[in-house]
Amino acid sequence: MDVLVCIKRVPAVGASIQLSADATAVDTRHLGFTIGPHEECAVEEAVRIADRTGGSAGVLTVGPPEADEQLRYAMSMGADHAVRVEAPVADPDPEVTAAAVVGALPDLRPYDLVLFGEASADAGHAQVGFRVAAALGRPVVGGVKGIEVDEGRVRLERHVPDGVEVHEAPLPAVAAVLEGLNLPRYPTIKGRLRAKKAPVRVLDGPAVTGGLRTLRLRHRPEARAETVVLGRGAAAAPAVADVLAELGMVR
Repeated sequence: MDVLVCIKRVPAVGASIQLSADATAVDTRHLGFTIGPHEECAVEEAVRIADRTGGSAGVLTVGPPEADEQLRYAMSMGADHAVRVEAPVADPDPEVTAAAVVGALPDLRPYDLVLFGEASADAGHAQVGFRVAAALGRPVVGGVKGIEVDEGRVRLERHVPDGVEVHEAPLPAVAAVLEGLNLPRYPTIKGRLRAKKAPVRVLDGPAVTGGLRTLRLRHRPEARAETVVLGRGAAAAPAVADVLAELGMVR
């Protein structure tokens, strides 16, 4: 079974995020780059499916040449091959990205399953996978935290407040997965060396420029902890008991 994972180069968010002078973009001069946790789980799942079925696991991104770094990371995890589609703009919106993916697929091998992260780690639009599925006329399920494939069909599970939803669809299909689908592996030294030498296929991107325009970015308000004094000595016992009861720790 052949599986393709679509990934995105995003800033690593372990440090404070700074904005550009006009507040329309993230200042990435002092940031590293990575792929999001949802997409990392998607790569791991694709590799597992390929191993079980004797198929292949490919990765694709829409972006600049620097995004080859993220493609090679995915290959160091076990992906077999990588494709980068040139982006017509610096930061393509979901419309452009989806058009680039759809335009690239006819030039690639036919994939039984195309996986996306539920949302990118930077913009978080959560649209690309669904736009691609709609353009291809394929079934799609989002919020996936369980995948099983068998005899031309895929079984997709998603967690909901009342339990688990189970969806079955014929292949080829599309799924948007969530972090927690699996535990991604750490790349081995052998895997990193293989990925460093592996070729990255480059395709031209679409001419469309998309319909979204960034007006301004803002930092979200910082969460501030507030300390509440419940009392002093034995007089504080009733208030402490009430707090523990609210937390469900006592009855």
